Order: sequence, then structure tokens, then C-alpha cells
Amino acid sequence: PALHGREGVLGMMNHQSVLDIPLVVAAVHDANARLVTRKRYLRWIPLISHMIRLYQYPVVDPRANTEETQRMLASLRESARTFDGPMAIFPEGTRTKDGEIGRFRTRGLKVILGQRPWTVYALVCDGFWKRAKLEHFFGNMSDIRGRLTLLGPFEWENPRANPEPFMDAIRHHMVTALAELRATSSP
Repeated sequence: PALHGREGVLGMMNHQSVLDIPLVVAAVHDANARLVTRKRYLRWIPLISHMIRLYQYPVVDPRANTEETQRMLASLRESARTFDGPMAIFPEGTRTKDGEIGRFRTRGLKVILGQRPWTVYALVCDGFWKRAKLEHFFGNMSDIRGRLTLLGPFEWENPRANPEPFMDAIRHHMVTALAELRATSSP
């Protein structure tokens, strides 16, 4: 699947493993996407940490104090308002242990949707959750049987509107798509 690499495109993806960041990057054509990423990924993680710094991904930290949280949200707001390429976010905020789509942590997504109209695409992956962490990959990469599908576009036209129904609808589409991926995968 391919996301169009242009301004005003927002990708949302479920979060199953550390491979999700390179998967989103590979799905975007003709541009470098700016991904909202957890601050802890700035530590030494091959490729991922370098990408965060190189492409100036906005970072979030659920453990931050109030002042630091406000700075991170201001940076995310500015990036969403002014970045001239596509953006992406993992609305669950963290990997799920069973690969199911978890509840959305909506604070960052609300900030992004509140900055401008967006053409939203949802990427749904499966098969990566059993190898969720970096240490799971060494010697086991050939065991991964991942699949990815693209949903959308979904138009978000009014940044002043209540984003809750829109976010709920996208999550519903993603849950349905994950169930379909699992129903059609070979044993």
C-alpha cells in the first residue's frame, strides 16, 4: 500500500512492533513523512533513533511532567500546522501484546486534527506483534509473516469540529480491517 507524500496527508497505523516506523516510512511515496514517536525511541535503536533525529519527528512522552508535556504538545501543534509533507501517528500510543487494536490515546491525534484539514489514511498491519521488541528480531526475522493494508481516504475537513466521532469511525474501520486480514491469512 502507498500513502501519497504530500502536505495535508495524515497516516494512522496500529502499533504492533518496532518495525512499524519503517513500515510507515516505506508506505509513503515521494516524500518523507513526519511520524509522532515516543521519546524513549530516541535511545539507541538501530535505524529508528537515527530516523527520529534526521527527520525531526515530534516526540511524545506519557511520563512527562506538565511543563514538558506542554512543550511537546506545542511542538506537535506547530509541526501539524506547518509541515509541508505527510504526517503519521500511532493512535494507540503503544504496542499491543496480542496484536489487537487497542484503545486510542487521543490527545496527540486531537492536536493534529485541530490544526488543519487532513486527508487521512489508515494503515493496518498484522503478524508483527509476536516479534514486537528489538531483541525479538535477532535470529528470528525469517519467522515474521506480516501483512499490511491501506484504508481511506477519509476526509477531515473542519479542524474546529469535535474529532471524537471521526476518530471512533477510523478505529472501527481499522478493527474491521484487522479482523479481515486475520480471516484471510493462511494458517
